[in-house]
Amino acid sequence: MSKKRIGVYGGTFDPIHNGHLQVADAVLKTFRLDRMLLVPAFVPPHKRKQTVSSAFHRLSMLVLATADQSKMYISTIELEAPERPYTIETLSRLKSELGNVQLFFLMGGDSFKEIRMWYDYERILSEYDCIVAMRPGFALNSDPQEFSVDLAQHLQSRIVDLRGNCQSIESIESEARFGANENPASTRIYLTDYVAVDVSGTNLRRAVAGGNGIEGQVPPAVATYIAKYGLYQKSK
Repeated sequence: MSKKRIGVYGGTFDPIHNGHLQVADAVLKTFRLDRMLLVPAFVPPHKRKQTVSSAFHRLSMLVLATADQSKMYISTIELEAPERPYTIETLSRLKSELGNVQLFFLMGGDSFKEIRMWYDYERILSEYDCIVAMRPGFALNSDPQEFSVDLAQHLQSRIVDLRGNCQSIESIESEARFGANENPASTRIYLTDYVAVDVSGTNLRRAVAGGNGIEGQVPPAVATYIAKYGLYQKSK
């Protein structure tokens, strides 16, 4: 029995926007995943000094944004266990709960460049397939080692640069896992550039606070929700 292929896309999602959804959709299709789990963080350790919207609002916006996406699901695993906030703990629990699955952890390029700040980051990169979604601005012809952020050699060797690559996932995995002197069981770090939308939660929050519209950057239902509950408005 083949393993189900499950994507895990964690983040603050404050708010979820069209960039998140397009990245998730592109990875679902390219890596032929059975489903994508969007995992809102309670409060990421590296963002504890920042103001983050309540879990209730972020979860509500995620539900609205993915209601018509048949392969996108919301996992509240981190919201239900705020005392266990680290990514490696989340991935380990999901692996245990889901059983016979192959997990693909999806992160942004900015997160990857700061990965050494994450708790137990070497286990994340060693034990799970990781997909790095590059945002616009990363040169396609740059050396993939530019993004290795001084990783140990055994981790650098796992990097597979798929930027500008339209191969089938079968060809990609065959080349990555069964190349000369490679261990077929090794996990990989895939660099991708499938989506060219440059939108961020920070800029969206600033736009709302400044009285500017965000239509076209978030799903309509999310824009309506933000306006209805007055999210990201400046305190008066």
